[in-house]
Amino acid sequence: MTLVEPTDHPGRVQGALMAVDHPDLRDKVAVVTGAGRGMGARFAAALARRGVHVVGADIDGTLMDEAASALRLENGDVTGAGEVVGTVVDVRDRDAQQAVAQTAVDRFGRVDLWINNAGIFPEAPVADISPAQMQATLSINVEGVLYGAQAAASVMAPGGSIVNMASVAAVRVRRGRAAYCSSKAAVAHLTECLAVELGDQGIRVNAIAPGFVDTEMTRWVQDDPPALAKALDAIPLHRLGSPEEIVGPMLFLLSDSARYVTGHILAVDGGSRHV
Repeated sequence: MTLVEPTDHPGRVQGALMAVDHPDLRDKVAVVTGAGRGMGARFAAALARRGVHVVGADIDGTLMDEAASALRLENGDVTGAGEVVGTVVDVRDRDAQQAVAQTAVDRFGRVDLWINNAGIFPEAPVADISPAQMQATLSINVEGVLYGAQAAASVMAPGGSIVNMASVAAVRVRRGRAAYCSSKAAVAHLTECLAVELGDQGIRVNAIAPGFVDTEMTRWVQDDPPALAKALDAIPLHRLGSPEEIVGPMLFLLSDSARYVTGHILAVDGGSRHV
C-alpha cells in the first residue's frame, strides 16, 4: 500500500491509511488524551480500527462526544473494530486523570495502553512570555504527561505501554516558541525518567517526537508561503509529514514489536532535527 499520495499543495501530502498491523493489539484497552481532534482523534481511530477498545479523553466534552460518534461511524464497516467511548478530562488535574483510568477499568476491565497526547502550542517572543502562559504550558504539556503516566501505572499490569507526545522542538529552537520548546524538552527527559522507574512494574514508556505534520497545529506555517518554503528547506525530505505517518510509529511503540524498547524518543520529522 502506498503510504502517501502527493497533492497540489506545496510540501503537503495526503496520508493513506497505514498498511501496518499489529495483531497483538487486538482486544487491548487504550486511553488517549486530547482525543477530541487532531492527532489524538487519529490515534483513537487507528487503534479502534485494529480492534483496540479506546477511551478518548478531552477537556471539551462536547467535542469529545462528537469525535467518538464520528470514529464509531468511521469504523462501522470494519470487522472486529474496537469500541470508542468519550470522557472529559483536564490533564492538569491529577484526580481527573485517575478518574479516566477508572472509567476505562469500569468499562473494559483494564488499561493496557496510554497515549499522553493532550498539549498546547503557545507563541510569544521571549520578552512577552507571561507567567500565565508559561504556567499553562508547563502544566498542560508536562504535568499532564506526569499525571497521565501516574494514572496509567496505577491500573496497568506488567506489559503495559505508555507513549508520550514530545516534539522535534525538544532539540531544535523555534523562534517565538520558547515556552513550547522547553516544555517538550521536559517531556522528553520525563519520558526517560518514567521509563526507568516504571520499568520496575514491567511498564514501558516511550515518546514520539514529530516534526512538521499536516495538522491544525501547523496551519500557521502552511498558510504563509514564505514560512512554508523556509520550513520545507529545513526538512531533508522537503515535505510535511501526514498524520498517518505518525500513527505507524505510535502503533509500533505501543505494540509487542517494541517490547524491549523503553525510554526512547522516536523522532518522526523527515530528518529536520539534523539540519
